[in-house]
Amino acid sequence: MINFSTFLTDTYAIILFALFLISFIFLAFYYGLFHFRVGRWHKKLKKNEKITPSDDENLQPVSVVMVAHNDANWLRDNLVYLLEQDYPDFEVVVVDYLSHDDTPFVLQVCAENYPNLKVVSFKEDVNLFQGKKYPLSIGIKSAKNNLLLFADPDCVPNNFQWLRGMMQGYSKPDIKIVLGFCGLNDTKTLFGLLQQYDNLYYSASYIGSALLGHPYTGSGRNLSYKRDFFFKKGAFINHYNIAEGADDLFVYQNATKRNTAVSIEPDACLSADPCKTFKSWHERRYGRMATRNRHSLGSRLMTDLPYFAIVLFYLTMALLFVNGNFPWQILLVLVAVKIAWQIVSFSRLTRRFKGSGTEFLAPFFEIYFLFANTILALTPLHSNRKFK
Repeated sequence: MINFSTFLTDTYAIILFALFLISFIFLAFYYGLFHFRVGRWHKKLKKNEKITPSDDENLQPVSVVMVAHNDANWLRDNLVYLLEQDYPDFEVVVVDYLSHDDTPFVLQVCAENYPNLKVVSFKEDVNLFQGKKYPLSIGIKSAKNNLLLFADPDCVPNNFQWLRGMMQGYSKPDIKIVLGFCGLNDTKTLFGLLQQYDNLYYSASYIGSALLGHPYTGSGRNLSYKRDFFFKKGAFINHYNIAEGADDLFVYQNATKRNTAVSIEPDACLSADPCKTFKSWHERRYGRMATRNRHSLGSRLMTDLPYFAIVLFYLTMALLFVNGNFPWQILLVLVAVKIAWQIVSFSRLTRRFKGSGTEFLAPFFEIYFLFANTILALTPLHSNRKFK
């Protein structure tokens, strides 16, 4: 028989349990809204929406734009998956920026065989700004179509329906931005699983927020917006001085509930291999963090509150256990429920976007990123990196 008499007379323990319960409820809702909901989400058409992927006459021309730098191996093996998409009218614009490997040769050979490939080459460093925003802007200016679709030269479409899948996001005339997803290929290493978790958690955060009507960022590894909208909003002018943010800051500054859609059906997704080294993965995560200070307090809270809740959950649990006046059996049950719901919710993401096995490690990875993200946030951020 559990005895509550001592607990009910301990004000300190009551306050701790109230905070513990608040964090428990918050995390339960967060896992449900951002992990479970995104994992099982399917677009439901409204009366004013139309999607006719089989009717080629209704599909608007598309320009796929990417910036390449010393990516000859990837281009040689995978560019064909972009050039042979099952879509009636599209082009692929590749900006070859200062490559000194076989990239120019590979692109030349591909251009001779694929008339829908347009190559823009830079032999000299004329980028007066930072990062890839300048070469990306040149690629956008060189594109002939109004619908733009972006990917990085390490991402491969899951099939030849990628363009059709992403263009389904433009089911309403008001849509200007479509957020997509780029997953990581399955891996058996602990380092690979750690990247899988990080990618799924981050993607579920911005996709889930967009589904709730509050889009605040996107990923340039699978992103689409309209060319005229890009120039109307001033392109990257407001943040040219920051190396990162060609995707994040543009979406943050211009995305709204009315003009932003999500396209995460299987045909619309891309995949990439996990980073081979911790350094390259750290640089990728650093790029996401580098634009953080440009976000509003509300946007930062959107990403920080889950971590605060996790800290509060485990801290109050430990203090209640040490206090000794609260029944430890109830603490154990609530912790078990939290972990079980977390695994179930995250498993919806892994089943939808790959990453099998990651869900069982999610509770441990969650604690790891409490420390890893804190260290990353405290790392001095620099904005003078040239495009690499």
